[in-house]
Amino acid sequence: MTARTQRTRLLAAGAVAASVTLVLTGCSSSKSDNGGGAPNASATVNEVKADDKLAALVPADVKSSGKLVVGSDASYAPDEFKDDSGKVIGMDVDLANAIAAKLGLKADVQDSGFTAIIPGIQSNKFQLGMSSFTDNKEREQIVDMVTYFNSGSAVAVKKGNPDKVDPNDLCGKKVAVQTGTTQADEIKDTRNPDCAKAGKPGIPNDGDKFDLQTDVTNAVVSGRDQALMADSQVVDYAIKQSGGQLEKLGSTYGVAPYGVAVAKGSKLTPAIQGAVQSLIDDGTYKQILTKWGVDAGALDKSVINGAAS
Repeated sequence: MTARTQRTRLLAAGAVAASVTLVLTGCSSSKSDNGGGAPNASATVNEVKADDKLAALVPADVKSSGKLVVGSDASYAPDEFKDDSGKVIGMDVDLANAIAAKLGLKADVQDSGFTAIIPGIQSNKFQLGMSSFTDNKEREQIVDMVTYFNSGSAVAVKKGNPDKVDPNDLCGKKVAVQTGTTQADEIKDTRNPDCAKAGKPGIPNDGDKFDLQTDVTNAVVSGRDQALMADSQVVDYAIKQSGGQLEKLGSTYGVAPYGVAVAKGSKLTPAIQGAVQSLIDDGTYKQILTKWGVDAGALDKSVINGAAS
């Protein structure tokens, strides 16, 4: 996928249970669509022990603080979202905790607006950004990206597709997207120019944009918009939690890796990459992905700045 340009994002399961009418919101793996199994937020994961060699790579100022401060936009289940108590949970949160533990640290995951996370890294507010960021060349110019997951884009509509939406031809349709995401860029930079070339009306306003992914999904459930575009595992999760109100159209496309965002050129970057790879190698990583039903997006190898485009 291009780049959740500043990213793509569902509603917490508790919120869905409270209001099935205003359901939640909703990139896939190289293996298959990123559905995976059913999420089980209570599933246990092996305790992660510190790796002394990796811990030795942590810069002194971070080591002395004892923690990694992680920015994450908690509106994007199952990757990062809030449970009924308001606690931020999800795949990225579990991975952040495991990465920190490998380095002998604790993770302090803080809810943040998506577009504020990378500036927060640049200003030293956060050490890491773990918020379903697609690794792309544009982002790599301003932060380092440590790859940890494969994802793509997908389109969803109301069950039964009452507006006869074609996922390959959204010209003239009202499409909801999260502000600053890959999908928002795709509409502006690719889909609408293609509509113009074909002599068709474009997607109005370059998409109906919302700050929260939960609002994106609710816009389709409520009938305000006819379709939504988001990362594939987010769409899959939204469908599972929507009580049959949503369905996915077509297949996942534009698969690319997610990256942990770290300050450009930081000495912390190789420590993060080493921790991710160690979690992959010891099986903890796969346990976390399976817990959240997204194991189809698993990577075998983590790299630094591995974007293809």
